[in-house]
Amino acid sequence: MSFLPAEQQLQALSRHARVAPEEEFREKLALGRPLRVKLGLDPTAGDVHLGWTVVLRRLRAFQDLGHTAVLILGDFTARIGDPSGQNKTRPMLSASEVREFAGVLVGQVRRILSDERLEVRYNSEWLEKLGVGGVLALTSHQTVARMLERDDFSQRYAAQSPITITEFLYPLLQGYDSVAVQADVEMGGNDQTFNLLVGRHIQPAYAQPPQVILTMPLLEGTDGVGKMSQSKGNYIGIEEPPDEMFGKLMRVPDPLMIKYLELVTDLPGQEVEQVSSGVASGEVRPEAAKRRLAHSVVRMYHGAEAADAALERFDTVFRHHAMPQDIPERPLPDDCVQDGEVFVPRLLREVGFAESTAAGRRLIAQGGVRVDDKPLEAESVPADSLRGRVLQKGRRQFVRLV
Repeated sequence: MSFLPAEQQLQALSRHARVAPEEEFREKLALGRPLRVKLGLDPTAGDVHLGWTVVLRRLRAFQDLGHTAVLILGDFTARIGDPSGQNKTRPMLSASEVREFAGVLVGQVRRILSDERLEVRYNSEWLEKLGVGGVLALTSHQTVARMLERDDFSQRYAAQSPITITEFLYPLLQGYDSVAVQADVEMGGNDQTFNLLVGRHIQPAYAQPPQVILTMPLLEGTDGVGKMSQSKGNYIGIEEPPDEMFGKLMRVPDPLMIKYLELVTDLPGQEVEQVSSGVASGEVRPEAAKRRLAHSVVRMYHGAEAADAALERFDTVFRHHAMPQDIPERPLPDDCVQDGEVFVPRLLREVGFAESTAAGRRLIAQGGVRVDDKPLEAESVPADSLRGRVLQKGRRQFVRLV
């Protein structure tokens, strides 16, 4: 396979990224062979969210240019937990939890990466065989002083917050992954810089040339505060239903929408720049820019027809304050009815509007439940008052009870 000139590849791959060292990256791109580009993901949760797609989409760009994506699922390291950005020790996961999450992630990641030029590896393959001798040899290539240069470790040490030896091992084990797969390039978020540099540092000790580091910006979540994370509940999963995805993207804070357009959509850079300048000058309303963002992302993961429908339903409910036309129907559950009365918190649980009856009670108390667009404030109502009516949670979830 013929490759584009190194300078053209560099420009395409380094957009919005930090590359270290850049000259080495240029030299590797000029080798005229497929580079082995490593990305490690610890399967500690069950969904791929838009924050992860920032680096996954760049990895896909490497594939499209003829390079090999080496995706490492950290089924071993996930049991330890990455200490990056943590102010306390993470709880350790069981092997069964990690395997379950890994299976889900592989399927979702393949929606972004190409099956061509893709290696999917599990780091238990080599880390479980490393043994005590191998671990001791690995630790000899890093000093405690160097570990404490890491911001989160130094802050915890200064605050006398415990740091376990296991956490010290994490960057070394991640670095050894680079040795095991002979990585030319390792990718990650900007918060992974220390871990990636450890891999670069130890590769020469195993007679390998050091990898180049390419890091991408972190994507803030829908709250506009911390990075997107399932544990913080501020994430948008790539397999969420189109309407849910569209609604969440419309709630992205205005100052973040251009960053989202740049990092999680496939819109041409020139178009994003036009939207950005239009918003800055006042010619483009922030709501219009977010509608473009939401439609583009839903189209990427659900198709153009689903994106158009999600846009139409959003406008129907939020802009025109009307109910959508294609409301799903379901029978009024018998176990929610007693003596002609419906216990509404249980009904909310049965139709999927609440995780539990307690959550259903809270939803009613917060004014989040409506019937035919009128607030429902009682926990018990006559069954006849609900049959044939539309039960509504918030502004995006509807069900007609028959």
